[in-house]
Amino acid sequence: MRDLAIIILNYNTRDLLADCLSSLRGQQGLDYSVCVVDNCSPDDSADMVARQFPEVTLIRSPNNNGFAAGNNLGLSACGFPTQPQARYALLLNPDTFTPQGTLACMVSFADAHTDVGVVGPKLMLMDGTLDAACRRSFPTPTVSFYRLTGLSHLFPHSRRFGQYNMTYLDIDTQTDVDSVVGACMLMRADAMRKVGLLDEQFFMYGEDLDWCLRIKQEHDGQGRPYRVVYYPGAVVQHVKRASSRRSARAQFEFDRAMWLFYRKHYQANTFFALDWLIRIGLALRGGPRLAREIF
Repeated sequence: MRDLAIIILNYNTRDLLADCLSSLRGQQGLDYSVCVVDNCSPDDSADMVARQFPEVTLIRSPNNNGFAAGNNLGLSACGFPTQPQARYALLLNPDTFTPQGTLACMVSFADAHTDVGVVGPKLMLMDGTLDAACRRSFPTPTVSFYRLTGLSHLFPHSRRFGQYNMTYLDIDTQTDVDSVVGACMLMRADAMRKVGLLDEQFFMYGEDLDWCLRIKQEHDGQGRPYRVVYYPGAVVQHVKRASSRRSARAQFEFDRAMWLFYRKHYQANTFFALDWLIRIGLALRGGPRLAREIF
């Protein structure tokens, strides 16, 4: 069994994907494989991988069925969740650059902390700032209210109002979190056996939150709840939204993901009046199309 199976889902980011794969070549200190799933890109991405990176397993999806479904194709090809070919799986965006030694560092951290189900690195944007999505709290109704009303932006250093992106913490502080981001997420194979693959009702956005929540509800072999950890000892560079920024569907799917996550995990226990306020707010953000789905 390998140490690590890396799954990269690509859509229309050929040049960034080439840089990403180049950064993965020659990573030392662990035995790993790379699988690229191309989500029917029109930009010759798949042919580029076949020509320039013959060591990579390439899956050409005939359709773009979204982030969760595409990553599940790659995970399944690597035997997850029931017959994994590696001890860990890493979801990695094609618009990332991985410095030498980063992957071995993440795997070593997980090996040393056997109750950790998921590890996320410090993701740094090209302007030198932190990608705020790499450490998050779950969007409970209260946390979502602080974010949607702008209180989280007005008071980023408040432990109450800055919960969603944990902006009150120093970026070099290792901490247990509710969720890391699917752009770079290391998951223990034993944890995935318990929770299964990504939920494909999420087209893009929200599936990483859902996965982390389900993992935190499970326990390791010693009966300890699995932890999700933001680990700044490993650093990965992230261009961010290299493919989704070209998609008119992206904003709608973000709002829809928030609805799906709320409906799946919180709606049943939300007071009637608050539930209606949340649904109305999401419908106003998502427009008529999402309103029809909500109501």
